[in-house]
Amino acid sequence: MDELVYLRDLVVILGFGAIIVAVFQRFRLPSIAGFILSGIIVGPESLGLINDVHQVEVLAEIGVALLLFGIGLELSLDKLRRLWKLILAGGILQVGLSILVAFAISKFYAVPDRSALFIGFLVALSSTAIVLRGLQQRGEVDAPHGRLTLGILVFQDFSVVPMMLAIPILSGTDIHGGQLLGTLLESLVIVAGVLLAARLIVPRVLDYVARTRQRQLFILTIFLICIGTAWLITSSGASLAIGAFLAGLVVAGGEYRHQALADLIPFREIFTSLFFISVGMLLAPRIIIENIVPILVIVAALVAGKSAVVFVSALALRMSLRVSLLAALALAQVGEFSLVLLFAAQGTDLIDISFAGIFISGAILTMFLTPFAMSLGPHVAAGVGKLRGLTRLLEVATAEEAADVVRNLRNHVIIGGYGFAGRQLVQALKECQIPFVIADLNVENVRKASREAGNAYFGDITSDEVLSRLGAEQAGELVILINDSGAVEHAVRAARRLAPDLSIIVRTNYLLDVEPLLAAGADDVIPAEREAAAEVTSRVLNKHRVASQSIGAHCAQIRSQRKEENEQF
Repeated sequence: MDELVYLRDLVVILGFGAIIVAVFQRFRLPSIAGFILSGIIVGPESLGLINDVHQVEVLAEIGVALLLFGIGLELSLDKLRRLWKLILAGGILQVGLSILVAFAISKFYAVPDRSALFIGFLVALSSTAIVLRGLQQRGEVDAPHGRLTLGILVFQDFSVVPMMLAIPILSGTDIHGGQLLGTLLESLVIVAGVLLAARLIVPRVLDYVARTRQRQLFILTIFLICIGTAWLITSSGASLAIGAFLAGLVVAGGEYRHQALADLIPFREIFTSLFFISVGMLLAPRIIIENIVPILVIVAALVAGKSAVVFVSALALRMSLRVSLLAALALAQVGEFSLVLLFAAQGTDLIDISFAGIFISGAILTMFLTPFAMSLGPHVAAGVGKLRGLTRLLEVATAEEAADVVRNLRNHVIIGGYGFAGRQLVQALKECQIPFVIADLNVENVRKASREAGNAYFGDITSDEVLSRLGAEQAGELVILINDSGAVEHAVRAARRLAPDLSIIVRTNYLLDVEPLLAAGADDVIPAEREAAAEVTSRVLNKHRVASQSIGAHCAQIRSQRKEENEQF
């Protein structure tokens, strides 16, 4: 009858999860927080409806593997190579500074050196599963702050290996340096061997399976690659997350990545929900009530300290204030692998048992708060352009200083973002003698625009005040060319409130963003996805010597597609 108890537990977990998340969605609250709350309610320390947490944790680990495998599928090794600077520089800065700050604070309270260093390890890691799920749901993985956050998380997950190896050394266990070096080399060899074999074998296996035209066999093979690669790499000492993530990167290099992702999504959603519920089960309300003050102090210190470290690290990488702030809010929690390190150190004197219980409660509370912080991030960042003292230090002109220039302009163009598209537009406007002003939150872009075009200012175009300073009321057009879909929608709404008759043109990456942006008030939304489809069609038909009139008709048909029609492809 054990299997019936197991099924009953699943019914209870999924039932509570569905009800609470439905309520959260009704009030537009993050679903991840709803799942964690479900775990708190049904867990052994609350209603006690689920007593065997280990059974749920096993399924939760599969959920983490599937989530990270899916992220790897969406990225591919080629995309990851383009992130190597953010992974190394951002990761080293964030992890190094976090350990140093935690070590210094611990020493202030007379904590022994080795325990202070171990606390630094715990604090340095963030929740890969929660943060990436939040970015994915918001469509921000490819946004500038999403790429920075992803780079730091990848470095953190790789850092778990040396941190785990350091535990016996810090605890004073008798271990030889040669043995430690051998274990590290063994880990590297296993990871390299698995990746090389997968790179050579996986494409051939998937090609053979795809030729059978058996969807069930294809799904089974994808699961085997995901779980098998994750297991092999995890056996080398690496984290489960990094193993599954690397497995996804391997499959992403082939031609079946999109089919694999489509088949994986239903399973991934169920299992990752179980992971978030299992996190909530670890939280004991009794411990929180008995230690409410120290736990709140720890939560405040963790959130404030980690946010500050990530913010400083991002600024050191010359990221914009908006990107730095959004990344800081996303990574301001202690991750699930910190709990793994904590459990691995049980039986040693690295950390006091009573403090460990309080720390676990504080860590899980930071995870619970993360979805709310990520949702509030764009609103907090909207006023980032008002930090006058900081912009003076950055030596760029602010939107407040644009008033004298804009006062005499009429029917000018406001350009939000000075990337490649922004530079091309500015060049065309200059040649046609059409007045313009440029706003960007990337300091380097502002400096470059000032040198090349003039009338460039540091400012957040999602702010009503900044748009007013740039003369939105008397402008002819507002052209938004930034890669953050959430910020774009905020900017459109702000501009429409301020200037109801202003023409607003928006560039976006995905077709799914078109309808929300039009509903927000944009007059014209240009999705790069659709323009790429039109360009590819045009070039292919040109190669086949199709008449230009027919090519134009096909491209016009592509550009007129509605979102619902495009979702069918």
